[in-house]
Amino acid sequence: MTDTTPSLFAAKQTGRRVRLRTLTVLRWAAVAGQIVAIAVSQRFFGLQIELGLCAVAIGASIIANVVFHFVYPENKRLNEYEATLMLSFDTVQLGFLLAVTGGLNNPFAMLIVAPVTVGAMALSLGATLVIGLAAVVPVTIMAWVYVPLVTAAGDVLALPVIFQLGHWAAIVIAIGFVGVYTRQVSAEIQSMAQGLLATQMALAREQKLTDLGGVVAAAAHELGTPLATIKLVSSEMIGELEEGTDLREDAELIRDQVDRCRDILRSMGRMGKDDLYLRQALLSAVIEEAAEPHRDRGKEIVIRSRPREAAPAQDLMVLRRPELIHALRNLIQNAVDFAARTVWVETSWNDRILSVRVIDDGTGYPPHLLGRIGDPFLRRGSRQGRDDRRPEYEGMGLGLFIAKTLLERTGAELSFVNGTTPYTGKSHPGEPLGAIVEVIWDRTRREGGIEASERTPALGENVHFGA
Repeated sequence: MTDTTPSLFAAKQTGRRVRLRTLTVLRWAAVAGQIVAIAVSQRFFGLQIELGLCAVAIGASIIANVVFHFVYPENKRLNEYEATLMLSFDTVQLGFLLAVTGGLNNPFAMLIVAPVTVGAMALSLGATLVIGLAAVVPVTIMAWVYVPLVTAAGDVLALPVIFQLGHWAAIVIAIGFVGVYTRQVSAEIQSMAQGLLATQMALAREQKLTDLGGVVAAAAHELGTPLATIKLVSSEMIGELEEGTDLREDAELIRDQVDRCRDILRSMGRMGKDDLYLRQALLSAVIEEAAEPHRDRGKEIVIRSRPREAAPAQDLMVLRRPELIHALRNLIQNAVDFAARTVWVETSWNDRILSVRVIDDGTGYPPHLLGRIGDPFLRRGSRQGRDDRRPEYEGMGLGLFIAKTLLERTGAELSFVNGTTPYTGKSHPGEPLGAIVEVIWDRTRREGGIEASERTPALGENVHFGA
């Protein structure tokens, strides 16, 4: 998933994103436009055009479309090799048509940029370079070899040499600039789409785990009474049966298996948090739940609460939302991965803001990546820029992107800084001077946020039972 300039014809890396129907429809539109342009030039402007050569160029496109229509189904998706060949064919066809209709003197010469734009939007960098080369070569050739445009009076329409040179330079620069610009925008859109898809999958997984935990907790609650009854009856049977008999051994086996069922349900229900009491929880409890999976990874995780000025001393009650827990867990995981010995999770609040800071004692963020942290599939660059302690990670930044996206959905703002200035690139064991992530919520907002609303109690009204 990292963009390492995949092989030109490696269709499995770029996928089959281009439909054959899309390119054939564009080609029919190009054929219609070429025919109209030639007809108007000849009828209304009296230009003498080599219709035979034009027919060869346009006919090649028509034949290609007809062949593709009968050979392939309309819903066929082209791999990168096939799409590159088709767009290169369109580029060469247009270049030949321009060459027989005045070359660089033809005002429509700039249209040769169109196939390069399509390729840059849908294909890899290597394929885009091939299509761009297929455009630059005809443009360069037609600067010297072309059929001039001649009026009905026999006058040759030709730009001054300096203007032809400028026209050639403009087309070549446009091919490069538009190709690079379109390629960059398309890559960012695809990267963001893939990152958002990964975020949705992570959130859906966390929600399913929460829902499943609730089902298990409910099952454990419902099965508790019958299991207790079975254990009670089996214990009474053991007391009444003689020791060493088969019936007593069977009763003991039943009692042991009941205990085993209870332990299994208890272990499965550890994450069963879909209880009315736990739809909201203390902020410290939510932080602890997020940090729990990483406590046995050899790094100390310290959770501290520091109320700010004019703030109540008691802990805050927040909504126990799956996206909040998953996002905080990602931030803590990233800190644990790069910490030397210790990770600190600090919470603080006052009447206006609520802040959660995740700090480690590692080397911190590389300065050249500080402004880009939170982008999906962030690359570190060379192999030397990667951390040897995490060889399995490619430095794509997807975890931080997911955390940032999920937290922003709750109304939070994130900032990433280093604990030392200037950046030293060295770890500080036991000192909170490594990477710092601060998450801030505006407590004055009426909508969104993570705080539990006092207007929606966790439990319903107690029902009075009595005579």
